[in-house]
Amino acid sequence: MKQPILVINCGSSSIKFALFPEDHCPKTTFTGVAERLGEDEPHLILHGDPEIRIDLAPGSGHKEGMRAFIHATQDKLHDLAGVGHRVVHGGERFHDSILLDADNIAELETLSPLAPLHNPMNLTGIHLCKELFPAAPQVAVFDTAFHQSIPEQTWLYGTPYDWYEKAGVRRYGFHGTSYRYILEQASQRLSKPAASLNLLISHLGNGCSVCAVRAGQSVDTSMGLTPLEGVVMGTRCGNIDPGLAQHMLHHSDLSMDDIMTALNKHSGLKGLSGIGNDMRVLLESEAEGHAGAKRAINVFTFRIARELAALSCSLPHLDAVIFTGGIGEHASDIRQRILAQWQSMPFLLDDQLNQQHGDQQGRISQPDTPLVMVIPTSEETMIANDTRTLISQ
Repeated sequence: MKQPILVINCGSSSIKFALFPEDHCPKTTFTGVAERLGEDEPHLILHGDPEIRIDLAPGSGHKEGMRAFIHATQDKLHDLAGVGHRVVHGGERFHDSILLDADNIAELETLSPLAPLHNPMNLTGIHLCKELFPAAPQVAVFDTAFHQSIPEQTWLYGTPYDWYEKAGVRRYGFHGTSYRYILEQASQRLSKPAASLNLLISHLGNGCSVCAVRAGQSVDTSMGLTPLEGVVMGTRCGNIDPGLAQHMLHHSDLSMDDIMTALNKHSGLKGLSGIGNDMRVLLESEAEGHAGAKRAINVFTFRIARELAALSCSLPHLDAVIFTGGIGEHASDIRQRILAQWQSMPFLLDDQLNQQHGDQQGRISQPDTPLVMVIPTSEETMIANDTRTLISQ
């Protein structure tokens, strides 16, 4: 039996697990997720037939979620070939995926201030796997790596230049592993070399971003120094006036930490609607006349349309607009409303194809109109592929 590869994707309150065969089969042999970690009702879900749910003790965190997964699946985790980890922020130091050792793990520790909600959790997964699977090589795959091709005029902020020199203040961009996968898929589906493609890709999930790909390389993206910048997201505010923080310090009893927590965890769709960040619930509530749900969706769709239009300035022409991520792949009404608000472009969707989330190619647009596609993402597949490549060298 060939040795499997375990992929770990540690988020701020969840861990996704996927087990892949060692060969280059893109399909997982097993998946699971630990959710609501650190909250009142954390639990582990093992996907399959039947699906198994294991409730964890209230307040259980990433360490407990990881240990519960390993205990429940130990018969599947014998003799791992390697473990691949999603790491959100690689700064300027890491341009490609890497085999982890003590030195570069120490370097990763220094990058946690750039992604305080994500990198510490990614490192927790790395340390736990080194403890639990000491013989398995560990690989880090960075969200920021794909965006290292963005030109200086795009990644520099209009702040004092020594902020960049001394503190690394610049645009880094995220969701790069997803964008890399979508670029490969678009190349295959359009039968064109990736290096020839000019794309606008919208990764819309709880975290949302947009990326401009020119000649197969990222040249602009909406997220910045942290995953807080950009379009309105599930719980994150996206672009705001930087003076807002000082305004709230003077006009409320909130501390700076309180304000940052609100901007990261209580804003976006959740804050605007007042009822939550699940797009399915928001669409149902809007249909029932809920004003907050309508307000949140209107702001969300307009901000994405505006960002797509802005990023199109970086492209000589447009081969396709591509939607991916949980909302991008499954919310046909949201796709239609985003494109309807980009009024200068003659987008025309095929209603039937949009409702079924694309034909075999992924197309949802009408013939002889700008191409719009839906392509499901798989960050875990890219992480597994990079892990296979690095451990075989």
